[in-house]
Amino acid sequence: MFPAADDYDVEIAVDPETVDRLLAVSPADVEPAAELTFSRNVFLPLTTACRYTCTYCTYYDAPGEASLLTPAEIREQCRIGADAGCTEALFTFGDDPDDRYVAIHDRLAEWGHDSILEYLREACTIALEEGLLPHSNPGDLTEAGFETVRDVNASMGVMLETTADVNAHAGGRRKTPGQRLNTIRAAGRLGVPFTTGILVGIGEDWRDRAESLLAIRELHERYGHVQEVIVQNVVPNERSDFERPSVETMRRVVAMARAALPTEVSVQVPPNLTPAAELVDCGIDDLGGVSPVTEDYINPAYAWPGLEELRAVADAGGMTLHERLPTHDRYLPDGIRRSGAVPAAPPSRATGGDASKPRGSEPRAATDPGSDAEWLPAPIRDRIRADDVHGRRFRRVADREAPLEA
Repeated sequence: MFPAADDYDVEIAVDPETVDRLLAVSPADVEPAAELTFSRNVFLPLTTACRYTCTYCTYYDAPGEASLLTPAEIREQCRIGADAGCTEALFTFGDDPDDRYVAIHDRLAEWGHDSILEYLREACTIALEEGLLPHSNPGDLTEAGFETVRDVNASMGVMLETTADVNAHAGGRRKTPGQRLNTIRAAGRLGVPFTTGILVGIGEDWRDRAESLLAIRELHERYGHVQEVIVQNVVPNERSDFERPSVETMRRVVAMARAALPTEVSVQVPPNLTPAAELVDCGIDDLGGVSPVTEDYINPAYAWPGLEELRAVADAGGMTLHERLPTHDRYLPDGIRRSGAVPAAPPSRATGGDASKPRGSEPRAATDPGSDAEWLPAPIRDRIRADDVHGRRFRRVADREAPLEA
């Protein structure tokens, strides 16, 4: 059992022999991908308030110093991004601000919101109006939290980081593996296309890395909702002196991820933090969201690569480069999903009080395109299908007809 997992009734059994086999994997044991994808996004730091104080993080600000984007700022940035050809509005912020952030809570109340999640819903609605598909990373959520924002998001995510209890998460307001696993499970129960990942170099060991990847695999096998797993190395910054993991370490971890995960789950590395060209033979097939208009507010010292740099990464592996939507192909509805892409099975549903069956073990019946068996909620489907410049852009990207130079 992973730390604090029992607090959330999260049961994940990782077989020690499977861990041992994964620890023996090297880059030579995996096949390189034929294609490399990325999404074009606008990075929107909704608030820099966070209840956690992880020692490697430069994103959060102390109470009294934290920022909160206004609706006007959100609309302006979304409009700029849509004009630049982006398809994704990446909303990120620290986990639900605790009571220390008086100014943030007062401002939210002035705007008519009881919580940051209610405000996220408004922010996502603005993004949809301005021609972007929201992808939100709001930290730890319960099923009720996902219900608040699920129908205005094309996909969502949270980094597992590690299943280990590491000093990097120390303090009175520490995040725990149990909380993160509970969030990933909650997303699966509600059929949310989901992104997660591990953070390499924060005090975990090799066995922890293997167990983290296998925990993600088990949750995906229950619910089918994990679209990509990020393998992200920690980087030095003004708050942290964690040493950046070596290229050799990252090559081995990426290969382990590719070997551990089902073939349909993408393995992603962030190209502004990682020497991606040196990892293309280790199983990566995605570079995540890259913004032509905003910086990486979580890692501001590390600039996004340009399109030519992304092409160079693909060329290093003899791969073709494609733009994608924030929702991966297999979760898109019929008529939008590109020809030849294998659709994901309909999202699972919880089995209520029947303790003899695992949550999510009974599939929903897939009926008409408006049924709740769709991975994408109706507002997102309608936005992609809209007969306007934005809807046409979404469909061209989904069908790989959008020019990368745009």
